[in-house]
Amino acid sequence: MKRVTRPITAKYLHNAAAYYLERYPSTAEGLRRVLNRRVARAKMLEAPVMENVGQAIETVVAKFVDAGVIDDKAFAQTKARSLHRRGTSSRLTRQKLMMAGVDGGTLDEALEGLDIELDVTPTQREQRAAAALARRRRLGPYRPAEERKDHRLRDLATMARAGFAYDVARKVVDAVSPDALDET
Repeated sequence: MKRVTRPITAKYLHNAAAYYLERYPSTAEGLRRVLNRRVARAKMLEAPVMENVGQAIETVVAKFVDAGVIDDKAFAQTKARSLHRRGTSSRLTRQKLMMAGVDGGTLDEALEGLDIELDVTPTQREQRAAAALARRRRLGPYRPAEERKDHRLRDLATMARAGFAYDVARKVVDAVSPDALDET
């Protein structure tokens, strides 16, 4: 039995965008991708698709941007703050935001805004994020003392995969205690 999908119309695209934005925060590019995937799926299932569907998608996205529902700058700042708290490196934060559709200028502004909000330099921000990852994953000084030496290389590798530079990872993993990390 062949699956039947609804025809792609301007109203359908608007409703699909509204439904998506109720559930997930998004950038303009992210919403554009979601709507294009819906159209591609409909074409694959041979549903009727309106003429100038690309232009209709742009209109829907512009309508939500103008209404203030989509704000790439606010999205980037919120996401950067959230990723920093989780212990994500600046490099990985940059990648994730670019994949979400945030442009380079907005991304730079978000990271600078995070530095101002935390009242730190980019290096200090990176060290704080590394310490947060170590705490969350129980690496380095958060590991029992008898296990630290045996797991040092593994902890450094974990930090490297998370996108931290070697000197930052080494400083965090080799810290004497969690309190020593708070002093930096």
